[in-house]
Amino acid sequence: MSTETTGANRAEAAGAAGWAKRSPALLGLAFPLILTNFAHVALTTVDIVMLGRLGAAEVAAAGLALALFNQLRTTGTGLVTGVGNLVAEARVREDGERVGALLFAGFFWATVCGAVFCAALLLVGPLLVLLGQDPVVVDRAGDFLAVLAPGMLPCLWFQNLRHFTTGLKRPGPLLAITLASVVLTIGLNHLLMYGAFGLPAFGLVGVAIATVTVFLLSFLAFAAVILRDGALRPYLTSPHARRWDGDAVRSVWRLGLPVSGTYASEAGFFSVLTLLVGSLGVEALAAQTVLNQIVYIVFMVSAGISHAASILISEAGGRGDHRGVRRTGLLGTAWGVIATLPVAVVYLAAPEAIVSLFLPAEHAGNADVIALTATGLLIAALMQVFDAAQNIGNGILRGTGDTAGPFRISLVGYWLIGLPAGYLLGVTAGWGVEGVWTGQTVGLAATAALLLTAFLRRVDRLHRETPGAPVTEPEPS
Repeated sequence: MSTETTGANRAEAAGAAGWAKRSPALLGLAFPLILTNFAHVALTTVDIVMLGRLGAAEVAAAGLALALFNQLRTTGTGLVTGVGNLVAEARVREDGERVGALLFAGFFWATVCGAVFCAALLLVGPLLVLLGQDPVVVDRAGDFLAVLAPGMLPCLWFQNLRHFTTGLKRPGPLLAITLASVVLTIGLNHLLMYGAFGLPAFGLVGVAIATVTVFLLSFLAFAAVILRDGALRPYLTSPHARRWDGDAVRSVWRLGLPVSGTYASEAGFFSVLTLLVGSLGVEALAAQTVLNQIVYIVFMVSAGISHAASILISEAGGRGDHRGVRRTGLLGTAWGVIATLPVAVVYLAAPEAIVSLFLPAEHAGNADVIALTATGLLIAALMQVFDAAQNIGNGILRGTGDTAGPFRISLVGYWLIGLPAGYLLGVTAGWGVEGVWTGQTVGLAATAALLLTAFLRRVDRLHRETPGAPVTEPEPS
């Protein structure tokens, strides 16, 4: 056997071992994040399910209000998402002072965003009627937003702590807290919606009161758990976590602003599509709300994989291990797509049964909404594959330090391809809400393809530009 053949076989064996080693590291970090994401999305799922007992109009109003709230919440979360990557890099360098300063910087930007977005939500509600929305739905959505808006602050504070602990690879406390929040949400929703123990029945607004309460208590509980954790407490109580550090504040801003723009672009894409669907009628808006919530549940799997892959890529990049960066990115994308396939089978096999969990079939007026949403699930079976791929694409590019690229790509994929396609198919071609959903799928597919291509090109460029890059991979940490 020639020397060349032996070398090739060894390289192939080393490559296979590299792939095998990275799956446990990736899934080990992603799994608690996915569980936490599931528990977190259960909060809004509980809201939608319980509002379904009140009727399609209440679901439509809450869906409109939550679309606006989530638009800004996602934007603010994007600004502090970079805290996790920056903390991971500082942890590798064993720079504890930097970690504390980054925590303070994250709280600073979360507070600024929370205050500004709260004011924006209070002002924008009444203007929705100018965008072709049903006046009755707008009135109810405005009442909902008036109560929900202040919850933006504790919600973003919680997200900052979440990315901080993820960067330290200790996301465990999140799961228990979020599970407790789900139980609390169910109890408070029932209590405040229907009234008990001397409290009046607040109906739709009761769900908003419960949501804000849970946001605040979740943040306080998370902070308390960190203070009791011997490994995390020193960072939270460090003088650097209570002191202005201009460099850390600017670092979070520089890394987080493009991420925030990308998240805002994605959330804005879905929000505008929701407004477009709302112009087609109350039933269409109710169907959009339920479909978005169902897809959002599955989206949490790819969100967990995306964050985990991003953190591992940041670590590998810090070591100059560009081969490991490439493999982690491709592996994360593959796992994200694989996870959506069993769910797609369920969508195709029993769409009406799934929708009936959110909208009881026996409730008057729900039959048409159930049928419409069930049709949407057939489209979502394919759509969520591309949604997972583009979400992970954002994370793996962010892990390489490129946050501006995903923003530019989102403008092309969502706004120049997806939105026009949704309008042309849904309105111009007369396909209605099904056409909007099909256009949304086209936009997500284009975005996923562009992001993966950009990731591979960036890794190749970084490898060429890094002298002395390692030939073999270190064990994943």
